[in-house]
Amino acid sequence: MAYRILSVSYDEPLLKTRELLLKQHADYDVTSALGFTAARERCSEGGFDLFILGHSIPARDKRELIHCFRTGSKAPILALRKMGETIPDDADEHVDPNDIEALLRMVETLLAT
Repeated sequence: MAYRILSVSYDEPLLKTRELLLKQHADYDVTSALGFTAARERCSEGGFDLFILGHSIPARDKRELIHCFRTGSKAPILALRKMGETIPDDADEHVDPNDIEALLRMVETLLAT
């Protein structure tokens, strides 16, 4: 059975690219959510093994989404960070979105725990 990942972004092309990358890498079952409202709706579905928050999401929204995810799940949260951005402490890990190899390794590591 494939791991279920909820990937969130405010940038549609980046969201689609990330989904394709994850599916091609390990045939993950990726659900993409474009924007805050869609992310909250998808979060309520439950059953995700990992949450990925894109770097296009403003810090305030990231904190609110992390709180939403933590309320209904124990799945790890990976936050992608822009250069110089402070990542909310509630995210389990963070990685530079431009380092594709590091991103894929971190996804594998978080899913293995």
